[in-house]
Amino acid sequence: MHLLSWIVLFTAIGGVLSALAASLFLAVSDRVRSRVLPHLVSFATGALLSAALLGLLPHAIESAGAADSHDIGLTLLGGLLLFFVLEKMVLWRHCHADVCEVHVSPEPHAHAHGHNHHRHPNNHSHEHGRDRASATLILIGDGFHNVLDGVLIAAAFMTDIHLGVVTAIAVCAHEIPQEVGDLAILLNGGMSRLKALTLNLLASVTSVLGGVLAYFAMAEVQQVLPYAIAIAASSFLYIAVADLIPGLHRKVDPGSGVWQLVYIVLGVVVIYVSHNLAH
Repeated sequence: MHLLSWIVLFTAIGGVLSALAASLFLAVSDRVRSRVLPHLVSFATGALLSAALLGLLPHAIESAGAADSHDIGLTLLGGLLLFFVLEKMVLWRHCHADVCEVHVSPEPHAHAHGHNHHRHPNNHSHEHGRDRASATLILIGDGFHNVLDGVLIAAAFMTDIHLGVVTAIAVCAHEIPQEVGDLAILLNGGMSRLKALTLNLLASVTSVLGGVLAYFAMAEVQQVLPYAIAIAASSFLYIAVADLIPGLHRKVDPGSGVWQLVYIVLGVVVIYVSHNLAH
């Protein structure tokens, strides 16, 4: 199969699966969702760390050569700083829970930032406007993020088909919890379930656009591929370490810690086995 076909297929599958999986979470009860979502976040943490450190980074160093391995390290560091700045600008805001400063559950009396209090008549219109604005910003930010995901997946495929598959799996694993939060924001902004699901799906498949654009751009500059792979690794590391792991630490009881470790290790094993079987 042609390389471009692999890129289109896996960017599309990743976007569609993450959006549809998120819609299934909204179909279940709050009790079931609250029990399953933390395990999914733990699994995504392990998958991201494994894909970055066992797949992407070794390939980047190997492709660049030992003489340029220092530059790969600098690129990785620069990528971490870049994503820090993007998150500060709320363009790379990645909450992986139903309730946080950006993603809130669609409760009738919930403030857009998660503070529960009743809305008075004189500020109801103002609050509704903020909810609608939040929904619009989520769609824009999610579309932008998914385009970048498509670029990262394309860069991985252009280095190695098997690495591309592993990268796509890791992207899908961390997208599902985020898509659940995005749907909550859209519903809280007054959208119907059908409209919210449709727009969220369209935002998710923008990863295909990113993948196609990256394919035609990077085909002319193959020498930058190792550094694009290093940027991909930095994005995975940043999301796992700066976003997911702090959320896991909010639960301090020993039982939760054990299950978190189990699912993190499961995420690592799935990526590791997938990478080895592919070879």
